[in-house]
This record gives sequence, structure tokens and C-alpha cells, in this order.
Amino acid sequence: MIARTWRATATPEKAATYHRHFVTKVIPHLRTIAGYQGASLLRRETDGDVEFLAVTLWDSVDSIRAFAGPDPTRAVVEPTAQALLTKFDLIVHNYEVSYTDDRGHGGGPHP
Repeated sequence: MIARTWRATATPEKAATYHRHFVTKVIPHLRTIAGYQGASLLRRETDGDVEFLAVTLWDSVDSIRAFAGPDPTRAVVEPTAQALLTKFDLIVHNYEVSYTDDRGHGGGPHP
């Protein structure tokens, strides 16, 4: 399994709108892609802004390519999202998930 991480920042005034965009537009789209396994959107207030960290889970780098195109490190940020953000990563980080503690839901080492 691959965890894909991406960071962005919004003003406090636009943070809730970005959150809604992620939940109502991004997630439904991701659910249509084979190999998508789930997502979390983390947020924290920092220096008067709101920082988001999106973590999506994928079966493989090939399934990420179905979403991102030939370069799996390229961020995919729609113009609607760009308008809500003050800054965002153009490059993402893809990590092989080597362990998960799912609290009794099949967690453990990932070979």
C-alpha cells in the first residue's frame, strides 16, 4: 500500500470551504479510481492560517498514476481548490506503508 501526502494552506476564512471541497468533490472523484483505498484530511492552525495535510491511500504507484498521470509525484490541484488556497505543494510524497495499527482491523506489517 502507498500513502500519498500533500500539504496546502488556506486563510481561516476559506478553510471551511476548502474542507467542504475536499469532502464533496475530491473524495467522490477518488472513489471512482481503481486502487484508491481511503483518505484523511488533517488540519492545524499555524501563523494565522490553516494548514492541511491530505493523506490518500493507494494499492500501488500504478493506481496513483491513474489519478495523477505519468508522474506519480505531481500534485493534482483543481482550479477551484487553487482559488481557495494561499499556497500548496506542487510535488507530493509517496510512502510505502510498512506498518499500520488499525486497532484490530487487520493492522500490522505490510510486506
